[in-house]
Amino acid sequence: MSNVPDNLKYTKTHEWFRTEGNAAFIGITDYAQHQLTDVVYVDFPKKGEIKKKGDVLLTIESVKSAEDVYSPVDGEVLEVNSELATKPELVNQDPYKYWLVKLSLKPGTQAAGLSPADYKKHIGE
Repeated sequence: MSNVPDNLKYTKTHEWFRTEGNAAFIGITDYAQHQLTDVVYVDFPKKGEIKKKGDVLLTIESVKSAEDVYSPVDGEVLEVNSELATKPELVNQDPYKYWLVKLSLKPGTQAAGLSPADYKKHIGE
């Protein structure tokens, strides 16, 4: 059974996000990291890149596959989690602590996503 924290929003493509002021922190869900297995590399976007909701935000590679991670919101890349550049396997240890990208949001942006209950239904739990 996957860990699905109640304080986050989710996407059908297995990203989680939380907003803090005019920023959104984005990562992959526990379900996604289990599907990927051992993460070995994260191909981060460059700071300042503009991403639209649904755009490929980055690619995450594991021992068995490489998967795209999609942006759940429109925004500009403010920061990437540099700790994962040298230790990408931390995503497997705690995908909610080790966010991937921080995007800036335009003031007043309403970030819509799946509720924890809806995401659990989506993954069949």
